[in-house]
Amino acid sequence: MKAKADTPSKFRFPILFIAMLAVVAIASLINAGLSGLGPLSVAGGIATAAAGLFVYTRLSRRLERRDSVPELARAEALPGLLRGAAIGTGAFVTTMLFIGLFGGWDRFASGSFWGFLTSVGVMASAAVNEELLFRGVIFRITQDRFGTWIAVTLSAVLFGGSHLLNTGATLWGAFAIAIEAGVTLALCYAATRSLWLPIGFHFAWNLFESGVFGTTVSGATGTAHGLLTTTLSGPALLTGASFGPEASLIAVLVCVAPIAYFLRKIKRDNLIVRRSAAQS
Repeated sequence: MKAKADTPSKFRFPILFIAMLAVVAIASLINAGLSGLGPLSVAGGIATAAAGLFVYTRLSRRLERRDSVPELARAEALPGLLRGAAIGTGAFVTTMLFIGLFGGWDRFASGSFWGFLTSVGVMASAAVNEELLFRGVIFRITQDRFGTWIAVTLSAVLFGGSHLLNTGATLWGAFAIAIEAGVTLALCYAATRSLWLPIGFHFAWNLFESGVFGTTVSGATGTAHGLLTTTLSGPALLTGASFGPEASLIAVLVCVAPIAYFLRKIKRDNLIVRRSAAQS
Protein backbone atom coordinates (compact mmCIF):
# COMPACT_ATOMS: atom_id res chain seq x y z
CA MET A 1 0.00 0.00 0.00
CA LYS A 2 1.40 3.37 -1.01
CA ALA A 3 2.15 5.75 1.88
CA LYS A 4 0.36 9.07 1.89
CA ALA A 5 2.66 11.91 0.82
CA ASP A 6 3.68 14.33 3.55
CA THR A 7 2.73 18.01 3.17
CA PRO A 8 5.87 20.09 2.49
CA SER A 9 6.69 22.34 5.46
CA LYS A 10 6.46 25.54 3.39
CA PHE A 11 2.79 24.82 2.70
CA ARG A 12 1.72 23.99 6.25
CA PHE A 13 1.29 27.54 7.52
CA PRO A 14 -0.60 28.84 4.43
CA ILE A 15 -2.97 25.85 4.46
CA LEU A 16 -3.69 26.18 8.18
CA PHE A 17 -4.06 29.96 7.90
CA ILE A 18 -6.45 29.80 4.94
CA ALA A 19 -8.49 27.04 6.56
CA MET A 20 -8.96 28.96 9.80
CA LEU A 21 -9.63 32.21 7.94
CA ALA A 22 -12.39 30.39 6.08
CA VAL A 23 -13.80 29.07 9.37
CA VAL A 24 -13.90 32.63 10.80
CA ALA A 25 -15.65 33.94 7.68
CA ILE A 26 -18.21 31.12 7.51
CA ALA A 27 -18.91 31.33 11.24
CA SER A 28 -19.52 35.08 10.91
CA LEU A 29 -22.01 34.52 8.10
CA ILE A 30 -23.85 31.81 10.04
CA ASN A 31 -24.01 33.90 13.20
CA ALA A 32 -25.24 36.93 11.25
CA GLY A 33 -27.96 34.81 9.67
CA LEU A 34 -29.11 33.49 13.06
CA SER A 35 -28.91 36.87 14.81
CA GLY A 36 -31.99 37.64 16.87
CA LEU A 37 -33.30 34.08 16.82
CA GLY A 38 -32.67 33.44 20.51
CA PRO A 39 -31.82 29.79 21.20
CA LEU A 40 -30.83 29.25 17.57
CA SER A 41 -28.26 32.04 17.88
CA VAL A 42 -26.75 30.37 20.94
CA ALA A 43 -26.73 26.96 19.24
CA GLY A 44 -25.21 28.39 16.08
CA GLY A 45 -22.47 30.18 18.00
CA ILE A 46 -21.56 27.12 20.03
CA ALA A 47 -21.67 24.90 16.94
CA THR A 48 -19.35 27.16 14.93
CA ALA A 49 -16.99 27.44 17.90
CA ALA A 50 -16.89 23.63 18.16
CA ALA A 51 -16.35 23.37 14.41
CA GLY A 52 -13.39 25.74 14.64
CA LEU A 53 -11.81 23.69 17.44
CA PHE A 54 -12.29 20.51 15.41
CA VAL A 55 -10.79 21.95 12.21
CA TYR A 56 -7.83 23.50 14.03
CA THR A 57 -7.04 20.36 16.02
CA ARG A 58 -7.38 18.05 13.03
CA LEU A 59 -5.29 20.19 10.67
CA SER A 60 -2.65 20.98 13.29
CA ARG A 61 -2.05 17.29 13.90
CA ARG A 62 -2.07 16.39 10.22
CA LEU A 63 -0.07 19.27 8.76
CA GLU A 64 2.40 19.73 11.60
CA ARG A 65 2.68 16.01 12.33
CA ARG A 66 1.86 16.52 16.01
CA ASP A 67 0.57 13.72 18.20
CA SER A 68 -1.26 16.23 20.39
CA VAL A 69 -2.24 19.89 20.42
CA PRO A 70 -0.98 21.10 23.82
CA GLU A 71 -2.30 24.64 23.38
CA LEU A 72 -5.81 23.12 23.58
CA ALA A 73 -5.12 20.58 26.32
CA ARG A 74 -8.40 19.54 27.94
CA ALA A 75 -6.94 19.70 31.44
CA GLU A 76 -6.25 23.41 30.95
CA ALA A 77 -9.64 24.26 29.46
CA LEU A 78 -11.74 25.09 32.51
CA PRO A 79 -9.08 26.84 34.63
CA GLY A 80 -7.79 28.74 31.60
CA LEU A 81 -11.26 29.86 30.50
CA LEU A 82 -12.25 30.92 34.02
CA ARG A 83 -9.03 32.84 34.63
CA GLY A 84 -9.23 34.53 31.25
CA ALA A 85 -12.90 35.38 31.77
CA ALA A 86 -12.13 36.94 35.15
CA ILE A 87 -9.39 39.13 33.67
CA GLY A 88 -11.46 40.10 30.63
CA THR A 89 -14.50 40.93 32.76
CA GLY A 90 -12.43 42.98 35.18
CA ALA A 91 -10.73 44.88 32.36
CA PHE A 92 -13.93 45.82 30.55
CA VAL A 93 -15.95 46.68 33.67
CA THR A 94 -13.05 48.85 34.86
CA THR A 95 -13.04 50.58 31.47
CA MET A 96 -16.74 51.36 31.73
CA LEU A 97 -16.42 52.59 35.31
CA PHE A 98 -13.67 55.03 34.33
CA ILE A 99 -15.67 56.22 31.32
CA GLY A 100 -18.52 56.94 33.72
CA LEU A 101 -16.22 58.58 36.24
CA PHE A 102 -15.08 61.07 33.60
CA GLY A 103 -18.64 61.85 32.52
CA GLY A 104 -19.06 59.53 29.55
CA TRP A 105 -22.29 57.88 30.69
CA ASP A 106 -25.39 59.42 29.16
CA ARG A 107 -28.16 57.00 30.05
CA PHE A 108 -28.97 53.36 30.73
CA ALA A 109 -32.12 51.56 29.64
CA SER A 110 -33.28 47.99 30.03
CA GLY A 111 -32.25 45.72 27.20
CA SER A 112 -33.22 42.24 26.11
CA PHE A 113 -32.54 38.83 27.61
CA TRP A 114 -32.79 37.30 24.12
CA GLY A 115 -30.28 39.87 22.96
CA PHE A 116 -28.00 38.70 25.75
CA LEU A 117 -28.39 35.08 24.63
CA THR A 118 -27.58 36.08 21.06
CA SER A 119 -24.41 37.76 22.31
CA VAL A 120 -23.42 34.62 24.22
CA GLY A 121 -23.50 32.55 21.05
CA VAL A 122 -21.94 35.12 18.74
CA MET A 123 -19.17 36.06 21.15
CA ALA A 124 -18.34 32.44 21.96
CA SER A 125 -17.89 31.77 18.26
CA ALA A 126 -15.87 34.94 17.67
CA ALA A 127 -13.62 34.41 20.69
CA VAL A 128 -12.82 30.79 19.85
CA ASN A 129 -12.31 31.15 16.12
CA GLU A 130 -10.44 34.46 16.19
CA GLU A 131 -8.10 33.15 18.88
CA LEU A 132 -7.48 29.98 16.90
CA LEU A 133 -6.57 32.09 13.85
CA PHE A 134 -4.63 34.98 15.38
CA ARG A 135 -2.99 33.36 18.38
CA GLY A 136 -3.13 29.67 17.50
CA VAL A 137 -1.92 30.01 13.92
CA ILE A 138 -0.35 33.43 13.33
CA PHE A 139 1.25 34.08 16.71
CA ARG A 140 2.26 30.51 17.58
CA ILE A 141 3.86 29.64 14.27
CA THR A 142 5.51 33.06 13.84
CA GLN A 143 6.96 32.81 17.35
CA ASP A 144 8.37 29.35 16.60
CA ARG A 145 10.08 30.70 13.49
CA PHE A 146 11.01 34.29 14.30
CA GLY A 147 10.72 34.78 18.05
CA THR A 148 8.25 36.25 20.49
CA TRP A 149 8.57 39.96 19.74
CA ILE A 150 8.10 39.64 15.98
CA ALA A 151 5.13 37.35 16.63
CA VAL A 152 3.53 39.81 19.07
CA THR A 153 3.98 42.70 16.62
CA LEU A 154 2.75 40.85 13.55
CA SER A 155 -0.27 39.23 15.19
CA ALA A 156 -1.29 42.49 16.90
CA VAL A 157 -1.03 44.53 13.69
CA LEU A 158 -3.04 41.96 11.73
CA PHE A 159 -5.64 41.67 14.49
CA GLY A 160 -6.08 45.43 14.69
CA GLY A 161 -6.07 45.77 10.91
CA SER A 162 -8.76 43.12 10.50
CA HIS A 163 -11.17 45.40 12.39
CA LEU A 164 -10.85 48.06 9.72
CA LEU A 165 -13.34 45.96 7.74
CA ASN A 166 -16.12 46.80 10.20
CA THR A 167 -18.67 49.43 9.21
CA GLY A 168 -17.81 51.90 11.98
CA ALA A 169 -14.07 51.32 11.80
CA THR A 170 -11.51 54.05 12.40
CA LEU A 171 -7.72 54.05 12.26
CA TRP A 172 -7.53 54.95 15.93
CA GLY A 173 -9.99 52.17 16.79
CA ALA A 174 -7.89 49.62 14.89
CA PHE A 175 -4.75 50.86 16.66
CA ALA A 176 -6.47 50.64 20.05
CA ILE A 177 -7.60 47.07 19.28
CA ALA A 178 -4.06 46.15 18.22
CA ILE A 179 -2.73 47.26 21.63
CA GLU A 180 -5.47 46.35 24.10
CA ALA A 181 -6.42 43.07 22.44
CA GLY A 182 -3.71 42.14 19.95
CA VAL A 183 -0.78 42.63 22.33
CA THR A 184 -2.63 41.54 25.49
CA LEU A 185 -3.97 38.31 24.03
CA ALA A 186 -0.66 37.42 22.39
CA LEU A 187 1.07 37.81 25.76
CA CYS A 188 -1.67 35.73 27.41
CA TYR A 189 -0.74 32.92 25.06
CA ALA A 190 3.01 33.48 25.39
CA ALA A 191 2.75 33.30 29.18
CA THR A 192 0.65 30.13 29.30
CA ARG A 193 1.30 28.33 25.99
CA SER A 194 -2.46 27.75 26.05
CA LEU A 195 -5.28 29.18 23.97
CA TRP A 196 -7.86 28.77 26.72
CA LEU A 197 -6.88 31.87 28.70
CA PRO A 198 -7.00 34.27 25.70
CA ILE A 199 -10.27 32.66 24.58
CA GLY A 200 -11.77 33.30 28.03
CA PHE A 201 -10.48 36.88 28.10
CA HIS A 202 -11.75 37.59 24.57
CA PHE A 203 -15.18 36.06 25.25
CA ALA A 204 -15.78 37.85 28.56
CA TRP A 205 -14.65 41.25 27.24
CA ASN A 206 -16.94 41.03 24.21
CA LEU A 207 -19.85 39.56 26.18
CA PHE A 208 -19.83 42.36 28.72
CA GLU A 209 -19.35 44.94 25.99
CA SER A 210 -22.32 43.72 23.97
CA GLY A 211 -24.33 41.21 26.01
CA VAL A 212 -24.34 43.09 29.31
CA PHE A 213 -23.80 46.80 28.63
CA GLY A 214 -25.24 46.78 25.10
CA THR A 215 -22.51 48.87 23.51
CA THR A 216 -21.01 48.52 20.03
CA VAL A 217 -18.19 46.01 19.61
CA SER A 218 -15.25 47.08 17.43
CA GLY A 219 -17.32 49.30 15.17
CA ALA A 220 -19.45 46.39 13.94
CA THR A 221 -23.15 47.07 13.39
CA GLY A 222 -25.72 44.88 15.08
CA THR A 223 -23.56 43.91 18.07
CA ALA A 224 -25.24 46.11 20.70
CA HIS A 225 -27.71 43.55 22.13
CA GLY A 226 -27.58 43.16 25.87
CA LEU A 227 -29.25 43.17 29.24
CA LEU A 228 -28.73 46.94 29.19
CA THR A 229 -28.75 49.54 26.44
CA THR A 230 -25.99 51.98 27.31
CA THR A 231 -25.65 55.36 25.66
CA LEU A 232 -22.29 57.10 25.96
CA SER A 233 -21.59 60.73 25.20
CA GLY A 234 -18.52 62.90 25.16
CA PRO A 235 -15.19 63.08 23.32
CA ALA A 236 -14.31 60.12 21.11
CA LEU A 237 -11.15 59.45 23.11
CA LEU A 238 -13.33 59.00 26.19
CA THR A 239 -16.23 56.98 24.78
CA GLY A 240 -14.86 55.46 21.57
CA ALA A 241 -17.69 57.11 19.59
CA SER A 242 -19.23 54.87 16.91
CA PHE A 243 -16.45 52.29 17.23
CA GLY A 244 -17.50 51.50 20.80
CA PRO A 245 -15.65 51.59 24.14
CA GLU A 246 -12.70 49.66 22.70
CA ALA A 247 -11.66 52.86 20.93
CA SER A 248 -11.57 54.74 24.22
CA LEU A 249 -8.15 55.80 25.41
CA ILE A 250 -9.24 54.48 28.79
CA ALA A 251 -9.58 50.95 27.41
CA VAL A 252 -6.00 51.10 26.12
CA LEU A 253 -4.69 52.37 29.45
CA VAL A 254 -6.66 49.77 31.45
CA CYS A 255 -5.11 46.99 29.38
CA VAL A 256 -1.63 48.21 30.28
CA ALA A 257 -2.07 46.34 33.58
CA PRO A 258 -2.53 42.83 32.12
CA ILE A 259 0.13 43.59 29.49
CA ALA A 260 2.61 44.47 32.26
CA TYR A 261 1.63 41.41 34.28
CA PHE A 262 2.08 38.94 31.44
CA LEU A 263 5.27 40.62 30.26
CA ARG A 264 6.72 40.20 33.73
CA LYS A 265 5.57 36.58 33.83
CA ILE A 266 7.11 35.54 30.52
CA LYS A 267 10.38 37.24 31.45
CA ARG A 268 10.44 35.71 34.94
CA ASP A 269 9.62 32.23 33.63
CA ASN A 270 12.05 32.56 30.72
CA LEU A 271 9.31 32.02 28.15
CA ILE A 272 10.57 34.54 25.59
CA VAL A 273 11.59 32.89 22.33
CA ARG A 274 14.54 34.74 20.82
CA ARG A 275 14.77 35.14 17.06
CA SER A 276 18.13 33.37 16.83
CA ALA A 277 16.86 30.41 18.86
CA ALA A 278 13.66 30.21 16.81
CA GLN A 279 15.61 30.05 13.56
CA SER A 280 18.12 27.46 14.76
